[in-house]
Amino acid sequence: MLNSSIQHITLSIGEKCELVFLNESDMDWHIVQEADSFLRVHILFLSENDVTAQWQSKLFVEQNGANCRTEIYAMGLLHDTQQAHLLTRVYHNIGGGYSSQILKFVLNDQTKGSFRGELKILPNAQQTEAHQTNRNILLSRQADMLTEPQLEIYADDVKASHGATTGQLDESALFYMQQRCISHDTAAKLLLEAFFNEVISTLSDEQQEQIRETIHRIL
Repeated sequence: MLNSSIQHITLSIGEKCELVFLNESDMDWHIVQEADSFLRVHILFLSENDVTAQWQSKLFVEQNGANCRTEIYAMGLLHDTQQAHLLTRVYHNIGGGYSSQILKFVLNDQTKGSFRGELKILPNAQQTEAHQTNRNILLSRQADMLTEPQLEIYADDVKASHGATTGQLDESALFYMQQRCISHDTAAKLLLEAFFNEVISTLSDEQQEQIRETIHRIL
């Protein structure tokens, strides 16, 4: 896992880069992509021991070349009085690029979280495809999540979407599983693991095992 706070890097033509940030505090990265480059970033908030942790993470990605691909994944499982605040900016300056953001948070106890996402497609970025999805689950009435997705499109020939939801565990799914002799706690854990799987499955096998074990201990 990387351990950096502020970085500015440029991916050259055709370069591939994968970054994983686990419990980074005051993280601030600015990444510029040149043509045909690939970027995958994971931002993970999962601390079982530091119950008062407060994380601030910022990620700014600019696609300055054609046919770039950007994938951003984030997840947080917050408990006690932890806080996690994430800001992402993805700017498509040149056309033909692709970006995807999948960000999922589960908040329990008296935790606080926020996500602000700026997705911008500039006039020269025709034939761009860009998506941003934020999903959140609150396990406590004292938990608080603020989400602010922003989509700005200044080009005509694009495919773009963004959305955000905040809710509770699916009561009908919990009831269905309990009817099949699965306890409420076990059912809730299984549903939360499934909720995070879209993010976890994009990690390496070793990282997946580490993250799943941490989730089990927190839950």
